Amino acid sequence: MDLEKKKGIRSFEDLKVWQDGMDLVVEIYQLLEGCKDFGLGDQMRRAAVSVPSNIAEGFDRHSNKEFVRFLYIAKGSCAEIRTQLIIALRTNLIPTSRAHELIERSRNLSGMIYKLIQTRLERF
Repeated sequence: MDLEKKKGIRSFEDLKVWQDGMDLVVEIYQLLEGCKDFGLGDQMRRAAVSVPSNIAEGFDRHSNKEFVRFLYIAKGSCAEIRTQLIIALRTNLIPTSRAHELIERSRNLSGMIYKLIQTRLERF
């Protein structure tokens, strides 16, 4: 039986990693509401949106190979978010405590994606 069926996962919305990715998007958007650097803020929003979007797209491809490919893209977007958060921190665009919190959350999310990739690769 499929791992997803055993856990009651019928759609990407049921995946904890997708849910956590969506939470991160909302937090990034809220953090950047008053951001004066439109370019960096826009790039951060797009990278954040990319994480759950790629998880969703890969899941709905109904192919393990495609799902893993899109998970790698989502994982790369987590690294992009971390880099952009560090830039925003170093340029004093965002508060230090929030930056560190979101950097850690993006690391955790990246780790979750990596574990899902490993699980999917072990299946085949």
